[in-house]
Amino acid sequence: MLEKGYIQVYTGNGKGKTTAALGMALRAVCAGNKVFMGQFMKGQDYSELKAAEYLPGFEIEQFGSPTFISGKPTSEDKANAKAGLERMKNVLAAGSCDVVIFDEINTALYFGLVSAEEVLSSLDIRQGCTEVVLTGRYAPQEIMDRADLVTEMREIKHYYTQGVGARVGIEN
Repeated sequence: MLEKGYIQVYTGNGKGKTTAALGMALRAVCAGNKVFMGQFMKGQDYSELKAAEYLPGFEIEQFGSPTFISGKPTSEDKANAKAGLERMKNVLAAGSCDVVIFDEINTALYFGLVSAEEVLSSLDIRQGCTEVVLTGRYAPQEIMDRADLVTEMREIKHYYTQGVGARVGIEN
């Protein structure tokens, strides 16, 4: 168990926000800590969903539909995010996890699936020794103000612009 937990934000338009959170999760589990990762806006089959099979102490759940949001979110998108936020509150309230990751929560905020106030109030529930990570593009100022650490991933060059899609084991 951690002596003191901090709030970390990984944001920006560059690649690596979820990857950084997963790296922290790996490190935490290998140190004997328990990690819960809730993925907002994700319902697709990503390789990291298998991590719990290999990493005792790691749990992951998705709170999204199988398709990406393009344009206006549906009522289902909003309901998934609200249910996900409730699940995250329950995890934080239980205090049984050392690290809790809100993956893509900043993007969910950007699309209006949940409000910054709802996310901030969920952070108030956490135990003082729980580390919390919030990932996703477009982190609002209120979230960054609450955080103890904010890292912005900035895209300089990406092979996606040359037509390379998501590769299993690297981006998926």
